[in-house]
Amino acid sequence: IINAVFGGHITHFGWNVPGVLAIALTVGVMVLLAWLVQVLVMKHLVGQEPIILFMATIGLAYFLEGVADLMWGSEIKTLDVGLPQGINLWIDETTFNIFGYGFFIDNLDIVATVIAALLVAGLVCFAQYTKQGRAMRAVADDHQAALSVGISLNFIWVLVWSVAGFVALVAGIVWGTKSGVQFSLSLIALKALPVLMLGGFTSIPGAIVGGLIIGVGEKLFEFAIGPMVGGATENWFAYVLALLFLVFRPQGLFGEKIIERV
Repeated sequence: IINAVFGGHITHFGWNVPGVLAIALTVGVMVLLAWLVQVLVMKHLVGQEPIILFMATIGLAYFLEGVADLMWGSEIKTLDVGLPQGINLWIDETTFNIFGYGFFIDNLDIVATVIAALLVAGLVCFAQYTKQGRAMRAVADDHQAALSVGISLNFIWVLVWSVAGFVALVAGIVWGTKSGVQFSLSLIALKALPVLMLGGFTSIPGAIVGGLIIGVGEKLFEFAIGPMVGGATENWFAYVLALLFLVFRPQGLFGEKIIERV
């Protein structure tokens, strides 16, 4: 940012810190960013239609991506925080003895699965069994009703963005270890929308099921149909599937069907 605004040539600040401390500092930055988003954007949108909030956050995402691109460049950066990588030999040998051919499963994928399961379980417990989690769900349902029972929108929005930042940090570390840190990761994050459309925006278990359907479905579709259409079906399969759900079951598999009388 300094270089872009003032025409400087600073390439780095020379700071080197241990990985654990860097992650802790990043969590602090995420909380600070959450507070800034609430102060500068979200508090001005109280009571607005959901689509306005949605478009505001989409615009904010592109703004943050652009600023980050300016600060750190667009080249792919390697990330190594000590997570195990490489083929799991035990699974390969066991499946070879049973089926006659081995299954190639990366150790990092196994670790990522365990981390994701723990993260989802923690978020479900937080949303269902804590005062703050129930307040978050109340704000998501109706801003005015939440305000009427004494819930602070300012606090909840900071909390939501902080939690979202922490989840993004964990996902970024795991995916960055696998494929490098790059700004095209935001395109992968957009697949969260088809996942929610399939599972239902009001259902946490639905989001889990929707993620599994899209994750497994796009791999099977690429394997079975990809060669017939030139491949690269994983880039659009999730969105086409979400479109079909919007046409035939817009509330998703587990979402609540909303009926409004006018």
